[in-house]
Amino acid sequence: MKPKAVVLLSGGLDSATAAAQAIADGYEIIALSLRYGQRHDREILAAQHVASHLGIQNHFILSVDLAQWGGSALTDSAIAVPQSGVQPGEIPITYVPGRNTVFIAIALSLAEAKGATAIYLGINAVDYSGYPDCRPDYLSAFQQLATLSSKAGLEGNAPTLIAPLVMDSKVDIVHKALAFGIPIALTWSCYQGNTDPCGRCDSCRIRDKALIEAGCAALATPVGVEFGVSTSEKAKS
Repeated sequence: MKPKAVVLLSGGLDSATAAAQAIADGYEIIALSLRYGQRHDREILAAQHVASHLGIQNHFILSVDLAQWGGSALTDSAIAVPQSGVQPGEIPITYVPGRNTVFIAIALSLAEAKGATAIYLGINAVDYSGYPDCRPDYLSAFQQLATLSSKAGLEGNAPTLIAPLVMDSKVDIVHKALAFGIPIALTWSCYQGNTDPCGRCDSCRIRDKALIEAGCAALATPVGVEFGVSTSEKAKS
């Protein structure tokens, strides 16, 4: 019988790749997606597509409405999503207070209830927006909490937090996704919920830049990674 792992599946490229890695590592996957009051439901739809593509049978979709108190451009419609990039050393307004802490806590509960021995996370601390809850030291601290806060932990069986992409570049992640056969076009990373990705938010910029550098410009958004520069023009430069 395969060991079980919970995968936090947001519908984005990173979480899809982390899920594929968990499968490659020999785990039976329990996917967990969260409606947390984000601007749109596109990423949940993307998570469902990814789960189906990977053959994941157990997929929990849970609502935890962090938008009730806002504090982020992703959960508060009164705050505009920035489109001019992120300033070095600043945590952008797209940071959602406590989001990963809440998500991992729920994943720990699910893992303990289902007897899962691992939790896979798609977080990345290389090509990212500088969020504090995407760093290795944060994960290390949460691993200690997981050990102290649960019956499984006290019995020596706390689920292991695994972030296989945490120190990868975004280009590396694209290459891994391609190797795993992830349908990149079906994943969703944009902070907006339009028909097509906006190509201007920080998440789109990071993703598009990596896709172009990985030789997958056709999968990037038409706007590209700079204002007024198409992906085809960017790929030629």
